[in-house]
Amino acid sequence: KLRNLLFMCSFTACKTNKACREIYERIVEKGKSKKLALIAVCSKLLKQAFAIAKSGTYYQENYLSKLA
Repeated sequence: KLRNLLFMCSFTACKTNKACREIYERIVEKGKSKKLALIAVCSKLLKQAFAIAKSGTYYQENYLSKLA
């Protein structure tokens, strides 16, 4: 169920989330399938959700890591 839910959320994320849109466009421009690009967006969403849950902070679109 989680996999299906993430896949459906990836459609909206490609429209509203800048980082997800960049990943999607980059993969499609390389000639890969749109479904593969959406699965990559699912992975990005899962990583973002895990990072937010782990750190306990709110999502910040312009966040820069202190390590960078």
